[in-house]
Amino acid sequence: MASTSGLSPEDHRTRRRIHLLSRVASRLRGRTWRVVPHPGPVTEQAGGGRSGALRAAIFGVNDGLVSNLSLIFGVAGAGVKNGVVIVAGVAGLVAGAFSMAAGEYISVRTQREVYERLIHLEAHEIGSDPEIERQELAEIYVRKGLSRDLSERLATELMRDPETALETHAREELGLDKEGLGSPFAAAGSSFVMFTVGAFVPLIPFLVSSGTSAVVGSAILSGVALFGVGAAMSYLTERPWLLSGLRMLAVGGSAAAVTFLVGELLNVSGIS
Repeated sequence: MASTSGLSPEDHRTRRRIHLLSRVASRLRGRTWRVVPHPGPVTEQAGGGRSGALRAAIFGVNDGLVSNLSLIFGVAGAGVKNGVVIVAGVAGLVAGAFSMAAGEYISVRTQREVYERLIHLEAHEIGSDPEIERQELAEIYVRKGLSRDLSERLATELMRDPETALETHAREELGLDKEGLGSPFAAAGSSFVMFTVGAFVPLIPFLVSSGTSAVVGSAILSGVALFGVGAAMSYLTERPWLLSGLRMLAVGGSAAAVTFLVGELLNVSGIS
């Protein structure tokens, strides 16, 4: 690392924890898989630039659908009046949507704050001792398998422009990508809307019917939605859509069945 002269006490604390913070930032972005190069045909990435938004939409609908379906079936299994089931379903929808939105906002916002803190420190180090930072960058490329001579020349060229140098150090040394952070407000809003959409599906039959017919209608409607969400996931994973749909149907259906049975065991229809 470069000279630490001129750093504030907060910057010194950040510098001591820089490796921990960079690992935290990587964890917040999600798990990274090691892929071994192998021969075979290459297909175009499904969705292109829309894959991030599509992924958020699919997962948001799925979370709302499975969680509220399970809640509604658990309450319905307890033998309560239809109005109670509706209240529970609406409460689950509202609480879940706000919880998901808050969680997404905090997650993305924290990720951005960690990124900004690490970038602030890295910018100071590049400005204070660019030669040491150039050597660090060259060592990174050597560890990646480039020759010493090529690594030195590449690091020298990248360090000529301060913005390029900072971006490269952030990516290569800290594992950070500003473009992949996203907006905390957009993440929160997307999660809120899509969770609401998913959570509303199992509630629909109870708004127009009651009793066994509502339970059966909710099971059928939710089953179709679960299969559809699972099949849509295959657009991102390139796995067979039928298998993906059936898997999601099995997982969501199992959760609903278990909570329905628990509700029946806790039957409160005879309690005043």
